[in-house]
Amino acid sequence: MKNKLQQLGQGMTEYIIIVALIAIAAIAVYGFFGDTVRNQVSAMTQELAGQDGSEGIKAAGTAATSAGGEQGSRTLSDYNGN
Repeated sequence: MKNKLQQLGQGMTEYIIIVALIAIAAIAVYGFFGDTVRNQVSAMTQELAGQDGSEGIKAAGTAATSAGGEQGSRTLSDYNGN
């Protein structure tokens, strides 16, 4: 019986680690693309309200270009102490 309880605890620990890794990945993605997503949602909200959402769409495009530029600015040599 004790062995079965240890296995259940191990399964829960593995589950918690997986959830934590997913949360960290989601935070990283939001850090890179947060402005883009925020501007796209804003534009969709304005369009649904019957207003012009073109400014939000332009802002989302600008933020996406900026995020794409940040992606290519580092290489692996930046992380190995060179």
